[in-house]
Amino acid sequence: MQTFFLICTGIGGTLVVLQFLSEAMGFFSDVEMDTADVDDGGGGMGGDGHDGHVGHGNVFFGLLTFRAVCAAVTFFGLGGLTAGYYGSEPIGQFPVALGAGAAALYLVAAIMRLLYRLRADGTVRIQHAVGVLGTVYLRIPAMRQGPGKVTLTLQNRTVELEALTAGGELPTGTPIRIVTVLGPNTVEVVHANAEIAT
Repeated sequence: MQTFFLICTGIGGTLVVLQFLSEAMGFFSDVEMDTADVDDGGGGMGGDGHDGHVGHGNVFFGLLTFRAVCAAVTFFGLGGLTAGYYGSEPIGQFPVALGAGAAALYLVAAIMRLLYRLRADGTVRIQHAVGVLGTVYLRIPAMRQGPGKVTLTLQNRTVELEALTAGGELPTGTPIRIVTVLGPNTVEVVHANAEIAT
């Protein structure tokens, strides 16, 4: 039994070290971040798109990243070896090893999910731009004849977006308000003091 635990520790530990070295040298870039995070189907477009609402069936599979499994195998072996070292019978070593492996699996998966959410929360969500005030950076032609550019502060960042307007021309420096999101980098704007039809 001790040999089995030793093999698990060796294989799992080797894979963990290889992952660490590979990432340090840039071979892997957040490959499994997407599996560590279980999205709610909302596409992650809103700030609450990663609110942890997942189906019961998805919770288990959300834990099964390669990194988490390697850590689980390593700690399964270490748990069994530790139990054997302190004189536990072989029948008692297995539950200890299983508990250590499960704890490592959950802990690593939880850390990966937290890191993913921290990274995702830094992404600017253009949908939050509606109603935000900004300034014309490049002239916006009247009646949607072409795009101009606006700058605004969104999620504590200065963002530059293409902009169209259905009204009159908006020259550089004009204060504007975003009224509609037209695309991933395009919005419709009006003069900041204009009345919005309801």
